[in-house]
Amino acid sequence: MPSHEPSFASAELAAELARWLAQLASERRMSAKTVEAYGRDVTQLLTFLSHHLGGRVTVASLSRTKALDIRAFMAARRADGISSRSLARTLAGARSFSRFLERCGKGRIGALSAVRGPKTARTLPRPLAMEAAKRMIDTGLRAGEERPGWVLARDAAVFALLYGCGLRIAEALALKRSEVPASGAIETIRVRGKGGKLRMVPVLPQVVRAIEEYIALYPHNLAAEGPLFVGVRGGPLSPRIVQLAMARMRGILGLPESATPHALRHSFATHLLARGGDLRAVQELLGHASLSTTQIYTAVDTQHLLEAYRSAHPRAR
Repeated sequence: MPSHEPSFASAELAAELARWLAQLASERRMSAKTVEAYGRDVTQLLTFLSHHLGGRVTVASLSRTKALDIRAFMAARRADGISSRSLARTLAGARSFSRFLERCGKGRIGALSAVRGPKTARTLPRPLAMEAAKRMIDTGLRAGEERPGWVLARDAAVFALLYGCGLRIAEALALKRSEVPASGAIETIRVRGKGGKLRMVPVLPQVVRAIEEYIALYPHNLAAEGPLFVGVRGGPLSPRIVQLAMARMRGILGLPESATPHALRHSFATHLLARGGDLRAVQELLGHASLSTTQIYTAVDTQHLLEAYRSAHPRAR
């Protein structure tokens, strides 16, 4: 009878791993890609330990893992060229799995708490200049392209949502036609963010106009429960198409490669805070679970202030 045990773990441990991943998806409502990444990371650790310790890893042997074993794993991953950020994510996933095992009365990977994770440099977001961000919805800048007018209007409407509402690209593309009311009736939209969390986001008149222009130019009827933004074949619009449209605008406006669709979300937060926006309010608008995630934008504004000071103050030369 063939064994159902994977090569790196006992059947019991493999079952616990599957239960943990299912819990991440169902109870913590993580996306499929996030769950897949966590599973891959912990599998890498277990595979290493199976070779390092000389046999399939069991629940009992995992609880006996020493700090030296974890450090050996980190060194091996470093030798493979993995970045500090990716390694930190792997260790975070392993610690989450360890806590799950402990809650289930299956022991824990105590060595993980004795090992310090790699230091990761916290890079600041790079927002667009305010004027450049505003010009992203100017379809006239792309008038020379051999594309239908509704496609240019569609791209402009997506950019308007990213910058005018601070949406993630996935959030904008997930909107249904029915979630954008008829002319004059739209003041807020309901956005489903990470973990399925819903939030209400106010919509500026300029954003409304961009969306309405796209809908008016689209040559077919958009199904009420279908996607608001569609591709040329009528299916849901791909994030890759938005990225390519952003690349074209980047070239037209002479912007750096850091000017990505997500940079428009960064610009939304940075420009709001620069104009005196309340940090807590910006946190709600962005859908951040933690205020510390939003606070990084205050550092961006301070950085710009220092750069202006150094370039303009006579004693700074």
